[in-house]
Amino acid sequence: MPAVTIDELTLADEPSRWAELGFTVEDGCCRLASVCLRFAGPASGRGIVAWSLRDVASTQLDGLPTTTSDRPTPEPAPAHPNGIVAIDHIVAISPAFERSVAALQAAGLDLRRVREEPTPAGAPRQAFFRLGREILELVQEPEEVARHKGTSEGPARFWGLALLVEDLELTLGRLGPHAGEPRPAVQPGRSIATVRRSAGLAIPLALMSAGQAAEVAR
Repeated sequence: MPAVTIDELTLADEPSRWAELGFTVEDGCCRLASVCLRFAGPASGRGIVAWSLRDVASTQLDGLPTTTSDRPTPEPAPAHPNGIVAIDHIVAISPAFERSVAALQAAGLDLRRVREEPTPAGAPRQAFFRLGREILELVQEPEEVARHKGTSEGPARFWGLALLVEDLELTLGRLGPHAGEPRPAVQPGRSIATVRRSAGLAIPLALMSAGQAAEVAR
């Protein structure tokens, strides 16, 4: 079977906000390598509203809104003026980790590994699925969040993006006051920084150096 790949991610954001941060935006879309970020505006929902996938066996991805696409994979777009070149990984959260992993595998997503170590934010486990160049990182919802909600059930949901940059220091300089301080990433030899809320984006956004080219799940 062909590998599952991402065609589009739909974001509940205004294209002008991304253009102001140095992204090339045309016709409501920003291309990151071969993936299109489609900006549908705040009225479309919250955060990452949905995605479309090629060669997926099912659109029942345990709550992640999914459609299929038969469009061919385009040639990768050039780097943006801010030095950002691609999506490193998409983050989704699940209150029922094993259930979500099983649903994603059943749909044909390529599980590369499960990391049985907590993240800095307290998520106890993460599963990494490869979708062509990009990675889906499925994070287990921390127990204290489930206790606060009163349930460990509920669907998986998208959370945010980590983007790959050519030169992290250069990109942070171009983002100015909207960029946080770089720090070591979980992956050895890589650095990560967050884009601050002052940027006004609809999703949490992180920037990552290339390092050893994301050996975590590749």
